[in-house]
Amino acid sequence: MAETRTKKKRGKKGDVLDRYGVSPELALDLLRDMLLYRRFEEKAEEAYAIGRIGGFCHVHIGQEGACAGSIKPLREDDYVVTAYRDHTQAIAKGVHPNAVMAELFGRVGGASGGRGGSMHVYDKSCRFMGGHGIVGGQVPLATGIAWKIRYAEEDTVAIVYMGDAAVNQGSFHESLNMAAVWELPVIYVVENNEYGMGTAFSRVSKTDMSAKPVPHGVPASVVDGQDVLATYAHFRELIAEVRGGGGPRFVDLQTYRFRGHSMSDPVSGTYRPTEEVERRKAEDDPIAVLRDKLLAGGHLDQAGLQEMDDEARQIAQDAADFAEASPVPDPSTLYEHVWAEINEHGRLFFDGRDR
Repeated sequence: MAETRTKKKRGKKGDVLDRYGVSPELALDLLRDMLLYRRFEEKAEEAYAIGRIGGFCHVHIGQEGACAGSIKPLREDDYVVTAYRDHTQAIAKGVHPNAVMAELFGRVGGASGGRGGSMHVYDKSCRFMGGHGIVGGQVPLATGIAWKIRYAEEDTVAIVYMGDAAVNQGSFHESLNMAAVWELPVIYVVENNEYGMGTAFSRVSKTDMSAKPVPHGVPASVVDGQDVLATYAHFRELIAEVRGGGGPRFVDLQTYRFRGHSMSDPVSGTYRPTEEVERRKAEDDPIAVLRDKLLAGGHLDQAGLQEMDDEARQIAQDAADFAEASPVPDPSTLYEHVWAEINEHGRLFFDGRDR
């Protein structure tokens, strides 16, 4: 049977923090994080529209709860590898918003020196091991990182994010099989927004998303990614299990993007009914879901919410200003940081052979 969604029950507003073991301070931090992600991505949309960002650009608007809730429980020395919708995940892992925005602008101040752009934000110091543009290509890389963790007997874990379409790639199944055999400390996370680009997941799979890892012996779980508190509590427990030697895990992180697949894609296009998008915005905005719970519980008032939002907008604006002021890379550095060098004759050579 193809996977179907059911309306999620998110519990009573007044008791939700206790139910998930989340303090008011942590809940406010999660709201602050999500507001920053939303305002950052809106600023990126604006910059793309006026031509300051070139190439591809995939924003995370609507999926902020999935990002904040799953990365917040990690330690600084844990690893994150992801796909091309990577801006907010980089910020969540500690990459400065200025460096992320400058990377989108293709500037020297970017996290990857302006060489990667929107899809390839990377910062080794934060153990954010890059966004990757090949569907499923990041999955074996994360498996290799997890093998390194186990081989070096480190007390860390790796999380790898992928979209719906990645689970039908051969590299996905090969990676999960190896991770299970070697009991690697890795969590495979599908940001299940119901579509692989413009194709509904139900059109390309006869099995539920959570059934994909079963043949490989990797335990699977499902969590509501639009409820950041549920996501945080789920990943807090899961990360502790994997860090304690529990082996690999798979998470069907159910979410929804409010924008198109990329900036070149209409919000709904021909593959998503406009009514569906508008309904999900109204019912499942992760920021609104948490905001309403905090307001109802007396942990937040409108003045505090406005202050948070103003701060997020200012950080996003500062990031855009920083990116605009950062220079473009010098063409003379084109061949730096690649697996090739220039010989004395001005030719590229690889492994000692002229090309």
